[in-house]
Amino acid sequence: MEKKDRVRRILYRVTAALLAVCVIELSLPKKEEDKKEEGIGQLALGQVENAALSLWCPALSFAAGTQETGIWQVITSQFPILHLYGREKTINLQLESRDTYEDIIRAEGQDEYTDALTEEEMRTPETSDGRIQVDGELAKLLEEENSQALKGKEDGGDDSRDGAQMDGAASGNMSETEEELAKSGINAQGEIGSWLFSSGMAGALNSEKVEEYQWDYYRKFDPLVKEFYAVDASTVIDSSQLNLDALLGRDLSIEKRTDDQPQILVYHTHSQEDFIDSVPGDDSTTIMGVGEVLTQILREQYGYNVMHHLGKYDVENRDYAYNNSLPALEQLLEEYPSIEVVIDLHRDEVAADRKLVTQIEGQDTAMFMFFNGLSRTRKHGDIEYLPNENIADNLAFSFQMQALCNEYYPGLTRRIYLKGYRYNMHLKPRYLLIEMGAQTNTYEECYNACVPLARILDLELSGADLGD
Repeated sequence: MEKKDRVRRILYRVTAALLAVCVIELSLPKKEEDKKEEGIGQLALGQVENAALSLWCPALSFAAGTQETGIWQVITSQFPILHLYGREKTINLQLESRDTYEDIIRAEGQDEYTDALTEEEMRTPETSDGRIQVDGELAKLLEEENSQALKGKEDGGDDSRDGAQMDGAASGNMSETEEELAKSGINAQGEIGSWLFSSGMAGALNSEKVEEYQWDYYRKFDPLVKEFYAVDASTVIDSSQLNLDALLGRDLSIEKRTDDQPQILVYHTHSQEDFIDSVPGDDSTTIMGVGEVLTQILREQYGYNVMHHLGKYDVENRDYAYNNSLPALEQLLEEYPSIEVVIDLHRDEVAADRKLVTQIEGQDTAMFMFFNGLSRTRKHGDIEYLPNENIADNLAFSFQMQALCNEYYPGLTRRIYLKGYRYNMHLKPRYLLIEMGAQTNTYEECYNACVPLARILDLELSGADLGD
């Protein structure tokens, strides 16, 4: 009898040890690559895992199999250690909770920097198999086409420009009033204004395309992504959204206004972003000054009614910056329903030894990047509480802008960056989030980049043909 009791005790201890090993092994966090493969609707245990458990740990296998029925709660009330097993699995099955929402809003507000990526991952190829050099007869035909488009704008341009020269209350609203500009250290008639007329860039750009896309080459998903996109590890996208029919098939042109109502809004979710030579306390040398340069070029040279909003939503910290700016933006868009285009102008952050610069018309010019939020994370799928009904237009707008930049100024832009959150891009179909240069650029290099950027915006908004 004593021998049997001893054997029984040994068996109990072995069983308990095996059970403990099961619990500890299953409660350990999964490797990152394993988590990427796990969807929201995945079962708490895979079929293979269940089969293995049923052979050498049947009690735990039974308990896990009854988790959905509520028996699991009864078992874990008697054996609290088993909560270690259920916790990780349950998190991966849940829809986003309020805590998850707060985490995402905070992460969205903190940054959309690309400093973790190499320059090769972000740089747009200056030439590729899907482009041809524009020369000879083709160049002549394209020049004639561009000249006709420019002539058409000039014929109707006087009224548009008159409409952009506003006075009284309307004029004040368009630039946040001269008083507000002065308070922000952005003097429209001072350093920025003098730069526009002394830089030699404004009005000096070549009107011809340098390269022409052969769009049939990009009918397949892989060449399209390789040429145009960098996809952040936080999100996923497929050919249902990234395909030529969706990206080129949308007309995003607008008519220039002959009244004094704004049609383009420029603002800065991250107003505190500055450059290597920014002067402390002088906003004209920060991203806000770059926004004022872009605003003036679009007004003075192209005849658009542009409002530059100088609100600051990240002064104390960057957390919740998009959330903080949203009510003000909604109020502006409600007050001015004439606004059709929204531009959120940022600057990127890269490794300290990298500088995003190219040459345009002999001038050092900051490279820039278009950015899209997909309202979708790899872990949770579509973020239901951050919906964006304009996402297809947002993607088409940045794509068409990128294509024009690559055709007219190869090497000026980096690949379009796709990330998981929303970034207030739901507010308008024509919404651009632009990363202008980085912290290693000078502010004048970013001023210079506003000249080709404004020209490409005009080509896009006036309905430039991107091909079939």
